[in-house]
Amino acid sequence: MQPSRIAVTGASGLIGSALVRSLRADGHQVSRLVRRPARTADEVEWDPARLYVDAAGLVGVEAVVHLAGAGVGERRWSEAYKKEIRDSRVLGTTAISQALASLADPPKVLVCGTALGYYGDTGSRAVDESAPAGEGFLPSVCVEWEAAAAPAEEAGIRVAYARTGLVVAREGGAWGRLFPIFRAGVGGRMGDGRQYWSFISLHDEVAALRHLIDTDTLSGPVNLTAPDPVTNREVTAAMGRVLRRPTVCAVPAPALRLVLGDFAQDVLGSQRVVPGRLLESGFRFAFPTIDESIRAAA
Repeated sequence: MQPSRIAVTGASGLIGSALVRSLRADGHQVSRLVRRPARTADEVEWDPARLYVDAAGLVGVEAVVHLAGAGVGERRWSEAYKKEIRDSRVLGTTAISQALASLADPPKVLVCGTALGYYGDTGSRAVDESAPAGEGFLPSVCVEWEAAAAPAEEAGIRVAYARTGLVVAREGGAWGRLFPIFRAGVGGRMGDGRQYWSFISLHDEVAALRHLIDTDTLSGPVNLTAPDPVTNREVTAAMGRVLRRPTVCAVPAPALRLVLGDFAQDVLGSQRVVPGRLLESGFRFAFPTIDESIRAAA
């Protein structure tokens, strides 16, 4: 891709900050959307709660990557926090898609970061992008989240929904919490450990997002997850192998429910999701296995 101007929401988060670094290293001009008045030339003000975006700041942008949203695992799920999770995604996507649709010369592509939570609990059954939405809180949020990008699609913008798995990184996210625990030698399986975890290395996540920007034939849902999901037991064993630590301190399901509340059902749930469309489009993973992904992050 020739150097161009790309706007990113959620640019201070784990994935967003890595994406911005990658784009800038290759000569792209990156505009970051911020929830305050812009202070520098590379900032654009927005307020998703008020459905406000300084659309003038997006003039000339060729692509937008929308990653903003309240952290799903940041705190216990109260009804108030569930509302924050939903609103931050639905209102944010509505705001950015309406702003892009209002431009006389809109960008070519909107990559809207969503999640594998769309599929709900799939058990041991492997699913790809053709699978329907699951049942429960997160699937319902994901359905509304993706539907909120309709204004951009109706304006003729190519929209790709990046349904991301668990990102293996020590800097943050779910794995950012796991690394210190396992390094201390007190890591272990969660529940019975039979639930599938669909993971992706941070390196491959960034590369896949850039692939979505660059590949004109990709629109609609695209799963961003490594080719071979593994069970929580296998994740636990891999963490022990790579970090050379014991992994005998299992966390029973009742304890997870006590600490996490409703979120525990998603930690204990199983998602065996494969990246059908990503592989079909020619994308190649740098770290396709769980051991390689953990080693790259460690």
